[in-house]
This record gives sequence, structure tokens and C-alpha cells, in this order.
Amino acid sequence: MPYPRLELFIAPARTRSEWLRSLAGLILIGGIYWGAVMGALALLYRFGGPIVFAAVVMAMERGGTPGGLVLVMLSFLPLALGVMLVTRFLHRRPIASLFGTGAFGDFLKVFPTLLGLVALVAASSALDPSLGKSTPLPVLLKWLPIALPLLFIQIASEELLFRGYFLQQMAARLRHPLAWMVLPAALFGALHYAPEKNGPTAIIFVLWAMLFGCLSADLTARAGNLGPSLAFHFANNISALFLVGLYGQLDGLSLYTLVINTRDIGAMAPYLALDALAIVVFWLAARLRLRR
Repeated sequence: MPYPRLELFIAPARTRSEWLRSLAGLILIGGIYWGAVMGALALLYRFGGPIVFAAVVMAMERGGTPGGLVLVMLSFLPLALGVMLVTRFLHRRPIASLFGTGAFGDFLKVFPTLLGLVALVAASSALDPSLGKSTPLPVLLKWLPIALPLLFIQIASEELLFRGYFLQQMAARLRHPLAWMVLPAALFGALHYAPEKNGPTAIIFVLWAMLFGCLSADLTARAGNLGPSLAFHFANNISALFLVGLYGQLDGLSLYTLVINTRDIGAMAPYLALDALAIVVFWLAARLRLRR
């Protein structure tokens, strides 16, 4: 599958794309992220005490309240900073090279169309009797000025790492899509593996995330920048976190929730299949916009 704009996107990574340097970069990014999160929690325990610490950790673990969900999204900020620092100082290239040329314009080209599809999801959800009402609309609107920018930080941090840094470093060495598309998507999927929450269904969540990662990588390579992938991820997470969420899993600001046993493969398979179909529709809509 030809990607004529991919070369422009990966060009800045070519001069320092050695395997050991890229591996060290991934390790450093992970270290910066976990160090910042653990450091913040240690400070919270030190100055807030064990009761406040336990309450915050519990709120973040489930994300079942507006404040808890906001804290979860805020926790991704060190990941974005880690990617930027490693790119700038280990690879000695501009942070802007992670986004690629024309990212802002392509984001604006794709996002309104995807937001329209999100609106269709919202309209259909209101008519679905199997979904329960969760967060009142006035509460969601009250939190949106805080939650929406933090949601963008959350999706941008993941895109910068997986479709920015990781994709560029791999594609600079190997042009086969198995290297720069599937491998980052596999890592992205593995990080969604949560057997303690989802039991035997956990592997299906991994496969869903891998599919999402491959589609995002396709959009990135096709555009030669992160713009469409950012729009794709942002629209998907707006739908998943603010419209229809899974009960007990980051549903603190969801207008509707699906109350279902996520450990039951038979119950979850149709839902995840429908969700996978939805992201394929989102991806096709983004590709159509990129052709214009």
C-alpha cells in the first residue's frame, strides 16, 4: 500500500534512528512518565495524608466521578512531556517534527466530520433502551471546559508516543508496515490488557486497541502528519468517555452507561464488534476527507 507522504513525516528521525537509541528513548519515556506519576502520588501522601491519598487513588482507579476522571486524564501530561524531552534531547530534533507538516490543517479538515458522527452516536444512544442514563447533561456541560482540554492532552500524549515517536523511529529503519504500523499498535494494545478487570475478555480489548492503532497509523502515514490521527482519537474518546461509557470503567462523565459484565465474553463480544465497526466507519470518513 503506497504512502507517498510517509517519507516526509519520518525524514527528521532518520539521522538518529539507531535501534539502541530508540529503545533507550522508549525506556526513558516510560521512566519519566512513571517517575512523575509516582512522585506526585508520594507528595500527595506526604502532604495530604493516608486518607486523602487513598481517596484520590480510588477515584483514579475507577474514574467513576468527574473529579476522578479528570485526574486520570491529567496523569497523561507527563507522558507527553516525556516524549517531547526524549525527542528534543536524545534525538536532537524539533518537537514539532513529531506532529509533521500540516498537522493542524489536516486536523481541522477531518475533525468536524468525525464530530458529526459522534453526534449521531449521541442521538442513537438517547433512543437505546438498553443504556442507562448516568451523568446529567448540566453536570457534563459544567465539567467540559476542564475535561475537554485534558482529554485532548490524554489522546495527544498517546498519539505523540505511538503514531509520532515510535512510528517514526521504526519507519526510519524499516519501511514495511509490520514494523511501523503493527508493532506500535501491538504495544498500544498490550497496554490496554487488564485481566483483573475484564478477565478472559481482556484479550478482546487488546485486539480492539490494536485495530485502532493500525487505523490511526494508516491515517498518519497517508497524511504525513498526526493531524487526522489526533482527530480520529479525539472523536473516539469523546464518544467513549462523554457519551456512552462502560459502567465502572472511566464513566465519571458519561451521559449514558452500558451496564454489562465485562468478564463475560458472550455478552461483550457483540458490543465490542459494534464498537469496532464504529471506529472503522470513523476511519473511512477520515480517509474520505483526506482525499479532498
